[in-house]
This record gives sequence, C-alpha cells and structure tokens, in this order.
Amino acid sequence: MQTMRPTEATSVLDLGVTCDRTYQESNYFEQFYPYRENIVCAGIEDGSHLQHQYPGVVFIPLQAGQPLPFSDKQFDISFCSAVIEHAGNRQEQQFFIKEMLRVSQHFFLTTPNRWFPVEMHTGLPLLHYLPMQCYRAILAKTSFRYWSYENNLNLLDIENLRNLFLPYVVANLVKIRLFGIHSNLVAYGKSPDLVNS
Repeated sequence: MQTMRPTEATSVLDLGVTCDRTYQESNYFEQFYPYRENIVCAGIEDGSHLQHQYPGVVFIPLQAGQPLPFSDKQFDISFCSAVIEHAGNRQEQQFFIKEMLRVSQHFFLTTPNRWFPVEMHTGLPLLHYLPMQCYRAILAKTSFRYWSYENNLNLLDIENLRNLFLPYVVANLVKIRLFGIHSNLVAYGKSPDLVNS
C-alpha cells in the first residue's frame, strides 16, 4: 500500500493465487486489501472459492506456461507474491515476468531469497546453499522430493531476479529482513509501454 499507493479506483491483478485453505497466510492479499471489488485473482490452481470468501473478487483460471488471458495494460497493478520461484526454469520465469509486465501498468513481486539460511518450503537449513544439482539430488532422496524438481521450486537470489526483469525494465529491488537476515526479495516499478517479444 505504501509503495504502490492504490486508490479505490485502482485495478489489481493478483497473479498466482492458491487453492490452499489450510494456512492463514494463503491468499493474504484478498484478506487485507481494502478494495476487493477491483481485484482479479488468477492462478493455475482452482481459486474459485475466493469469489465466495471475498465478495467482489473475480477469479480467472490460468494455464501454466501460456500467455495471460488479459489485454495489454488491462490492470493498473500486477501483484505477485511467492509465485515466481514456482514458474519453472529461468526461461519460463522470464516469460512469466514478461506477461506480468505486458498486462499491467505497474508491478509488485515478492519471492523468498535463496540465501536465507532456512529454505522456506522445506524448512531445511543450509542444504539449499549447495550447488543446485547437488541440492536437488539430495532433496530427491527425502520426503521433500516434490521440491527437488526445478518446475516446482527454482529459488532466486537478487541477481537472478534483476536479470529476469532486465530485458524489459530496470526493477526497483528491495531485500526484506527477518531476524536481521535477508529473507525475501521485492521487485517493483512501472511496466514498460511495450514489452519486447
């Protein structure tokens, strides 16, 4: 709210909502945003329950790896929290960024920082500091096998995040601290008028 300064007339795309209802923080944007009637939430999981849970919200289903079903600059802001790390390899992540920029005037995106000591999806400390190939091989032998696949989890550091945006725009980047250590990364800014093909 402080950074993007939306008003009651601002249209927002919440990109990457989840069907999960077990965690209080799931789809927190819909819980706390004051202008719900201006939210279109979209995701590859079924988030249709959000339309009933938060009247005024509209849910649109997406297909992974496909162009977003929205027109150029349809939204004032694209909001995306902790989704880009699940969008596949770097090329697929860059396509995700390109589409987010295409459909919105401004963007606000967050992702966990790869260099935070505890990997937030598994809760395991330090293992993700290993080279990715080693990390994935070890993780595949545990109960966290799902997270060993690049399509399911591809962590980013600040340089990776900067590089995903660079073909299109120079994003403002911020590191968020938890217990004095950078736990999350934020990228925000104005989308370019034209997004390169």
